[in-house]
Amino acid sequence: MTEQSSILVTLSASAVRSGTILLFPTLGEIITERSGVINLGIEGMMIIGALFGFITGNLTHSPYIGFLVGMLAGGLTSLIHAFISITLRGNQIVSGLALTIFGLGLTNFFGQDWINKKFTIPVSSIAIPGLSKIPVIGPVLFNQDIFVYFSYILVVFMWFVLFKTRTGIHLRALGENAQAAGAMGVEVNKSRYWWTFFGGLMAGAGGAYLTLVYAPFWLDGITAGRGWIAVALVIFAMWNPLYAVIGAYLFGGIDSVQFQLQASGTTIPSSLLNMQPYLMTFIVVIAATIVLRKRHIGTPRELGIPYSREEK
Repeated sequence: MTEQSSILVTLSASAVRSGTILLFPTLGEIITERSGVINLGIEGMMIIGALFGFITGNLTHSPYIGFLVGMLAGGLTSLIHAFISITLRGNQIVSGLALTIFGLGLTNFFGQDWINKKFTIPVSSIAIPGLSKIPVIGPVLFNQDIFVYFSYILVVFMWFVLFKTRTGIHLRALGENAQAAGAMGVEVNKSRYWWTFFGGLMAGAGGAYLTLVYAPFWLDGITAGRGWIAVALVIFAMWNPLYAVIGAYLFGGIDSVQFQLQASGTTIPSSLLNMQPYLMTFIVVIAATIVLRKRHIGTPRELGIPYSREEK
């Protein structure tokens, strides 16, 4: 393998790891929005998962327990949004924004004693026999850690459930016509609670992966707007888990390249490099919107609309 090829493989493998941080919350939000609930609190849930996963990992000396606790922290936080938007039928946009502010404030308070501390237990890569030997693709996709492999399985499983099962039909019906779903016997509010909680679990997973594996240390605001990128990726993915992979790894690649450029001592200002993922977010949203209109694909029809059994 030439030096250029080696660099490309290294950057691509890093893009997959970086993209995994975004892939988890994007998958969760796709499912949440398919159920008719929009949750703009991804950033808040991610950073709560990042902090409590990091703290638990350090206290238990286990990245796996830390990851599970980070997931749970994100899921429990999402129930605040679920209560406001589903039970109280409040404004989902305002509730989600408030959840992000809450998450950032909570982690700022509880994270003070952990600032600049590191998580020193590495999560090793696992080479899949045979597959990891495939030229270029093998080292990139099949020489990763267990959490990346978990994300692969999750993507396929979620796509199958969403489009090939009765559960998926009911889930999509929740976002398209909640009254019809209710007439089919689906418990609309209960189901929306569950799928909102699932979205929170995935956001927490993305945050925990960030602080336990990808960047194993704690800094205030460490998620750095990744939750908002995940919101944009839901549109890019057209609410399809398979397309979410492409978007997440694309942004992961941009993130990896900017770090590589900074490490190489480029003359490009670091502030300009740090801006690239967010500039790309604008481009992706605009492009995705154009494609959605041309293909006549829209958001779930009743996204953000509270359900009431009494309404006709």
